[in-house]
Amino acid sequence: MLGPVILAASRSDRMRRFVSAAPGTKQVVARFIAGESVDQVVPVVQDAVAKGLEVTLDVVGEDITTREQAFAARDAYLELIEHLKELDLGTKAEMSIKLSMFGQALEGGHELALANVRPVVEAAAAIGTTVTLDAEDHTTLDSMFAIHEELRKDFPGTGCVIQAYLYRTEADARRLAASGSRVRLVKGAYKEPAEVAYQDKAETDKAYVRVLRVLMEGEGYPMIGSHDPRLISIAQELARKAGRKPDEYEFQMLYGIRGEEHLRLAAEGHRMRVYTAYGTDWYGYFMRRLAEKPANLLFFARSILTKG
Repeated sequence: MLGPVILAASRSDRMRRFVSAAPGTKQVVARFIAGESVDQVVPVVQDAVAKGLEVTLDVVGEDITTREQAFAARDAYLELIEHLKELDLGTKAEMSIKLSMFGQALEGGHELALANVRPVVEAAAAIGTTVTLDAEDHTTLDSMFAIHEELRKDFPGTGCVIQAYLYRTEADARRLAASGSRVRLVKGAYKEPAEVAYQDKAETDKAYVRVLRVLMEGEGYPMIGSHDPRLISIAQELARKAGRKPDEYEFQMLYGIRGEEHLRLAAEGHRMRVYTAYGTDWYGYFMRRLAEKPANLLFFARSILTKG
């Protein structure tokens, strides 16, 4: 299985240097990363909105080592919110945040991450939008859920992400599927041990459906994070059985993957949100996209060979 190998490489400085220097890297990264700066990503947002799509924006770069980097991450999101406000895009664009980028793994990291993320959530609410806290590896989740719960006291629209391949997720979904909650369900993109996560794709898919049923039958707002045509079809059926209207759930897919499907779902009247990453520290995010789908890795390999 190539996936676990690629995920391990996502933490390797040696592989980071190799991939960054490869002749075809820039071409492939551009497929998944919408730009390096706010000025570059704003036209992407405007284009998506013009096509009837919505977006969630991720400033990439979770592997930080200093408090100063955590503060810089906070400020990058605040700058993004100012741009969205100026262009009146707040109701169509939300933010996705990895708390590791806000200092969660540093000394005193839980309190630091909460202090850094709160002004971002507050600024987002002021322009009519919100923030979703991304899920990372299983060791960070208790902290993420605690911060999510704290933020929802003042900003109830704050969302969070759960990962189907973790054994704990069905119980988390039952707890989170309450009135007013916003929960994005994904399969999971981190290398996790067998003690905490399913290792088999078929088992992960079954878990995804079980958890999605919990969310659809609950009182919250499910966000279906998947490119899998079968799971998308199942989600539509579960929504129908639960009596949900098209504006009572949404689909989410990654920028650069299945773009025609984004438009098809939107044309059918579904809410379709594109997870759009940008920034200069793209390596970890990029490697997880390669790990998720072998075709992405083949695309990258061909680009290196043809550009070398």
